[in-house]
Amino acid sequence: MLRRLFTDHPASVDETYVEHLGVAASFGLHMVAAGLACLVHALFPFLFVKTGSLTIAGLYERMVTSRRRHAPGRLAGRDETAAYPDYAI
Repeated sequence: MLRRLFTDHPASVDETYVEHLGVAASFGLHMVAAGLACLVHALFPFLFVKTGSLTIAGLYERMVTSRRRHAPGRLAGRDETAAYPDYAI
């Protein structure tokens, strides 16, 4: 039971726990850095003008690319045309 808490979601996105740990940590670090840049931008609007939006676009592209790499059929039992709404990190 306890093990499933750590493996069910990573398996649903065709990753091991360790793979998912790396991907999620990478996304999180990028989001923290972009968030800090946005806070600096709030005070100094001439700095980091595109950092937040470029980070969001880049992370979205990484996630979509990962979905394409796993589809079709690698994510068992899923509709290959679905948007994978539970593909949360």
